[in-house]
Amino acid sequence: MIKFTTLATVFGLAASSALAGGYVAPIVEPAPVIVEEEPASSNAGLIVPALLLLGVVAAVASDDDDS
Repeated sequence: MIKFTTLATVFGLAASSALAGGYVAPIVEPAPVIVEEEPASSNAGLIVPALLLLGVVAAVASDDDDS
């Protein structure tokens, strides 16, 4: 019975020192907000058809019908 009491006392002292310090709430930092900006472009979707239309107009204008 003395061995059991000694062992219980040793484990009790070891457990209390292992839990010393108490609870500390974790510090949560907010994530940085990243704003993605659209790159500046020349809007090639309008330039290519405009150049094709200009080429067709130039081809029709240069057509010679001098029969």
